[in-house]
Amino acid sequence: IWLKPNMETLQRTANSGSVSTGYDVDNSCKFEPDNSESMSRTPSGNGNLKTCTLSVWLKITELKNGFYFTGDYSGDADPWFILGFLSNQIYFSTTAGVSSNGAIQTNRLFRDTSAYYHIVVACDTTQGTAANRVKIYVNGVQETSFGTANYPDQNDDLDIMAAKAQGIGGYNDGTDYRYAGYMSEFVGIDGQQLAPTSFGEFDDDTGIWIPKDVSDLTFGTNGFYLDFEDASNLGNDASGGTDFSETNIAAVDQATDTPTNNFATINTLPLYNQGTFSFPNGATEIKRSDGGGDGFTCVFSTIAVNKGKWYAEM
Repeated sequence: IWLKPNMETLQRTANSGSVSTGYDVDNSCKFEPDNSESMSRTPSGNGNLKTCTLSVWLKITELKNGFYFTGDYSGDADPWFILGFLSNQIYFSTTAGVSSNGAIQTNRLFRDTSAYYHIVVACDTTQGTAANRVKIYVNGVQETSFGTANYPDQNDDLDIMAAKAQGIGGYNDGTDYRYAGYMSEFVGIDGQQLAPTSFGEFDDDTGIWIPKDVSDLTFGTNGFYLDFEDASNLGNDASGGTDFSETNIAAVDQATDTPTNNFATINTLPLYNQGTFSFPNGATEIKRSDGGGDGFTCVFSTIAVNKGKWYAEM
């Protein structure tokens, strides 16, 4: 038997719809790899090199073999760190190479271009149990199935809060593997290994994982909070720390598409599209890239309609 879930089911399982909550997220930042858009910072000194947490809400608009939304990489120098997607699986590395010590990759695939994923990576290399040194959570649930699980050694130093150049939208010194999509509520916690409940919660009525106000958290020496609310300075650290510098990012890259106000965009999955297209500007533009022709072509949106009254702008 083949079952086609309705939109309500999709919203409950994939964060596909907008949810009215006690805390609304106003803004996100669009990252366009074709424009080499990124942010970077270099802290003035080391923070805690063993214990930290990263939390971010992402809506992917392009599926590629590999792309990284944060990290630092200085040639062949170790240690380094990268967090992103490799073969549509979450990939986290604190050393060079997938097979190296400190590389972790999920078995689960992440290919939903309609919804926001909330990803938390919580590190504490002082832990005696290897699996407790790096914990990965998606939408409030811990990932436990990994194709690669080479955890850092006990008491290893990590680069995440180090005094090194760090990038958002890709790793710091690379033009490849740029992130394509929306990024919202990006938080770095220096000195604490936190659970996802510090950043989100399950809505009592819908069961959907939703954001919480994070402004009262303790961010630590090199921690940060990017809320993307200042269009003139999208790299502003709302926690009061060192701002991130923008490269090829302008006020137009600020968006109101957020985890609590999820917009319909173009569904970029090739499965659904008839023709050859590219989808710039956060999958809100369509460019035909196969030279035209007389054949029938179409693309679809990410939010389906099956009843009710709807309003659309194009």
